[in-house]
Amino acid sequence: MRNRILVALVATVAVGGAVALVALLSDGGDEGIPARTAGGAEAGPPATGHQGVIRGTIWVANEGSGSLSAIDASTNAVIATLTGIEGPHNLQVAPDGRSVWAVSGHESLAVAVDARTYELLGTVPTGKEPAHVVLTPDGSMAYTTNSTDDTVSAIDTSAMRVIATIRVGDFPHGLRPSPEGKWVYVANTGGTTVSVIDTESNREVGRIRVGERPVQVGFSPDGRFAYVSLNAEDAVGKIDVERRRLVDTVRVGAGPVQVYVSPDSAFLLVANQGTAEDPSTTVSIIDTATFSVTATLETGMGAHGIVIEPSSRHAYITNIYGGDVAVIDLVEGRVVATIPVGLEPNGISFSPLEPAPAASEIQLPMPILDDDMGDMDH
Repeated sequence: MRNRILVALVATVAVGGAVALVALLSDGGDEGIPARTAGGAEAGPPATGHQGVIRGTIWVANEGSGSLSAIDASTNAVIATLTGIEGPHNLQVAPDGRSVWAVSGHESLAVAVDARTYELLGTVPTGKEPAHVVLTPDGSMAYTTNSTDDTVSAIDTSAMRVIATIRVGDFPHGLRPSPEGKWVYVANTGGTTVSVIDTESNREVGRIRVGERPVQVGFSPDGRFAYVSLNAEDAVGKIDVERRRLVDTVRVGAGPVQVYVSPDSAFLLVANQGTAEDPSTTVSIIDTATFSVTATLETGMGAHGIVIEPSSRHAYITNIYGGDVAVIDLVEGRVVATIPVGLEPNGISFSPLEPAPAASEIQLPMPILDDDMGDMDH
């Protein structure tokens, strides 16, 4: 069961050739996401339009390459590639933007990197096969989902050590903290539930039944609702946080994975990955007020990770089977750039800080681990 789920979620294949990027017409429409066709841009060098609009850094975890890509948001160009993290499925920029946290699924580590110098800040052993890492809004705690342990590791980011191991549901995958930092919601991909973790006690305090194969969660900025992708149902569920109940579902594309609410609360974006054998290529745009799909955009092969920058103007999508990142202008309702990165790009996160100086490939000095015990040799 575990292996089948893991293969469905993260097994990837190389896909050659260019990918046509076309904004599909939608039922209905919204003034922020106009129903119109974008020019047939092909995967390759980043688009020259839309440069200088957004400032900051986009970070991408390339699982197949064992690398992290740093992208200058003002130019849509990769400025640094950090190698040495084996199997980095997900990453997260710290709230202050100064560090980037990633997980090594192969080595069962959480890894912190200085976002300004690209130096390794430290590593923390986790449970087996960590998939996602998130930080609380104050940056004091990090949490990783340990897929084959059915646990979540709670990490004190100052001490760089695990202070609690929390038992959750079957095959935990995506997780996110609530806006005020009181809760962490965990999608238990091997079952039908979302676990609720109390960040004060670092204990699971509830499970919410949501549907088949939940993969990732996302909160509305006001914290009233959480959303969960239901991968086996081609749907997204809406959770009332106060009542801890699923209150609605909506159909999206094939094999939805990550979800993300825009900072202005207007839209919920859903990456429809499909499978390696039958990839999907779209992102569904949901109006949060009506909880209905208002547009579907073609972004690339196997849309997987999503982040939206603070102004809510641009969204960034990793295409796991295409090896690139699509940039969506949510005002124009179209893909405006495609950025080649590493193999099997998965997690993606945005930092509002100016990019660090451009650098060539940087090898991170990762610790050597004992295969049996998981101890670090210094």
